[in-house]
Amino acid sequence: MKLLYFAWLRTKIGMAEERVALPAGVTDVAGLIDWLRGRGDGYAEALANLDVVKVAVNQEYVPFTHPVAAGDEVALFPPVTGG
Repeated sequence: MKLLYFAWLRTKIGMAEERVALPAGVTDVAGLIDWLRGRGDGYAEALANLDVVKVAVNQEYVPFTHPVAAGDEVALFPPVTGG
C-alpha cells in the first residue's frame, strides 16, 4: 500500500510518502488511521483531529468507512480550499 501525506500532515509525520504492508485486521480507512496513530508521536499528532483530515483512495475522495486493500494508494491531506 502506498501512503501519501500532504501539507501540514507531511510536516508532522516527517515524510511525503511511504509504502507499508496492509496490517492484519485493517479493512477500512478508519482502521488504517487508527493503525497509523500507533506508529509514533508524529502520526498521532497529525491524525488527532479527523475533522481536518480528508482521504482519497486511488485518487477518489472517500469517507472513513471506505474499504482499503493491499494495492491501494491512500492520500491524507487537509481540506482543500479554492480561490
